Amino acid sequence: MAVKIRLRRMGAKKSPFYRIVVADSRYPRDGRFIEEIGYYDPLKEPAEIKIDAEKVKKWIANGAQPTDTVKALIKRAGIE
Repeated sequence: MAVKIRLRRMGAKKSPFYRIVVADSRYPRDGRFIEEIGYYDPLKEPAEIKIDAEKVKKWIANGAQPTDTVKALIKRAGIE
């Protein structure tokens, strides 16, 4: 099972809001997920990012691969 840390799009049309989730790579983008570990709101000024550092470290230690976008968000949040 290839586990990814990725964004799950939520919110209304033209006003996106993302949840950062851990999911099997075979599941659809907005489909089933294993655990929610944070959120990202790009519409606020400045963009709001909240990530649970403990959970991110735990999942990465267990082999979960963050996507490029999530990797950048983790870096911006000051984790790792």
